Amino acid sequence: MTAVDAVAPGAAATRGPVPRWADWAAQATMWCALPSGIWRILFALGLPAGFTGSQDPANGPWFTLPYVIALTALSETLAFLSLGLVRPWGEVWPRWVPVLRGRRIRPLAAIVPAALGSVALICLWTPLAFGFSDGDPEMPHGAKAAILYACYLPLVAWGPLLAAVTVAYAVRRRRHG
Repeated sequence: MTAVDAVAPGAAATRGPVPRWADWAAQATMWCALPSGIWRILFALGLPAGFTGSQDPANGPWFTLPYVIALTALSETLAFLSLGLVRPWGEVWPRWVPVLRGRRIRPLAAIVPAALGSVALICLWTPLAFGFSDGDPEMPHGAKAAILYACYLPLVAWGPLLAAVTVAYAVRRRRHG
């Protein structure tokens, strides 16, 4: 098994080597969430995405765009947190965090939320692997539906990737503290 230092030379290192695949998987989680976020923001800005009737953002409330931007920022932030499972800041609180800075993070404080998050993501996005419901006439069809599906399909991988990185973190922290 190949392991890498997850930080630049001279910087603080993780306790124990991080497997290269775990580092890649943690980085991939951010890429899984990005296409759907971009699609959502473009949709809220009025991109003709093929939705009709009540699903059309032009017929929505005034807060659609702020809501979509906040949702996208939240999902990207949560995806970014998976990097903490392969970086030193997932083991010791960074200097910029008041009160907690420099304190050791207990492994279960990272493992439990990450494990629960991976289960939630798997439950939420796995049905997407089987396609969108064609029963709703207000949903996009044709090329617009294919673009929507292509932007949301990477979310199916987010949960399993997070689960794998969580297991790698738990094993590494158990072996190396």
